[in-house]
Amino acid sequence: MKGQSKLKNFFKGKKVLIIGGTGTIGSGLTEVILKNFPPAVVRILSNDENALFCMKQGLKNFPNARFLVGDVRDKERMRWAARDIDYVFHSAALKHVSLCEYNPFDAVETNVLGTQNIIEVCLEEKVKRMIFIGTDKAVFPTSTMGATKLLAERLVLDASAYKGKIPVIFSCVRFGNVLGSRGSIIPLIKGQISQGGPVTITDRAATRFIMSTEEAVRLVIKGASLAKGGEIFILKMPSVKIIDLLRVLIDNFAPFYNLKPENISIEEIGLRRGEKLHEDLMSEQESRYAAHLEDMLVINHPKRARKKTERFSSDKNIFLGKGEIENLLKATGLLKRRKTDAHR
Repeated sequence: MKGQSKLKNFFKGKKVLIIGGTGTIGSGLTEVILKNFPPAVVRILSNDENALFCMKQGLKNFPNARFLVGDVRDKERMRWAARDIDYVFHSAALKHVSLCEYNPFDAVETNVLGTQNIIEVCLEEKVKRMIFIGTDKAVFPTSTMGATKLLAERLVLDASAYKGKIPVIFSCVRFGNVLGSRGSIIPLIKGQISQGGPVTITDRAATRFIMSTEEAVRLVIKGASLAKGGEIFILKMPSVKIIDLLRVLIDNFAPFYNLKPENISIEEIGLRRGEKLHEDLMSEQESRYAAHLEDMLVINHPKRARKKTERFSSDKNIFLGKGEIENLLKATGLLKRRKTDAHR
């Protein structure tokens, strides 16, 4: 990881709490910190007991890892988890757009009230830094999930304004779509291909920002090390046309199931409730306060732009071609084929 020697000092002897630690980002963050840096302890908190158990088996060679069962809705549990902690990474959320539409107050309780619980606990326990994991769906939100993540972002950023003399640094990291994350499109499409299709797409014009788990984790760690308080860190990432991603998946997986790619049809089913055709990385208002670093955008950075910069939208961005998509999927291990799949 670039700048690793500097980051070693950043984490050296520190106590880290990763909330939502069994999710894609949380588990990736846990492994990178434990395997590459020298923290005193990493506490991994999740409400998924079985996932914690499995994770514990995989990290049994790390005696400085602690596994905590808990929920962000339980403030007292958060307080005990954050006791004597230096850095808090908050990645717990209800993130599935369709489920949040049908369970809106549960989304509020977890994404909004849960985040406020963590903020208050960080202030009470005087942790050094809290980094919130956000999403591009919080920009111009059209869904309950996006709206609750926007509120959570605002709570974290506003905490920097009202914390007074309490020395806690609050900052956010905003992601696009993380390839291979839980509930992502790839396992769904692979399953549809294995059944002979059709492969479904909400709209043939749909576009998304994409990033690998490795890139996402690197952004979180870099953002944490650079944070001064009140920033939103955003990776400069490419876009994909979803139709191109589907064709790459069909071309790669159809032969594996003894099927011809040309026989797998693509069916348009329409946008689901709350779903966008395209995504945005920042709003027009935010672009007035954005600084361009080498590999990221930083909203509310001291070297922010004096005038409005361009708004970053997934349909007005650099698109990966099908060959580039295939190379990215191979590099991230998402086109690995297990021998057992051939007998299904």
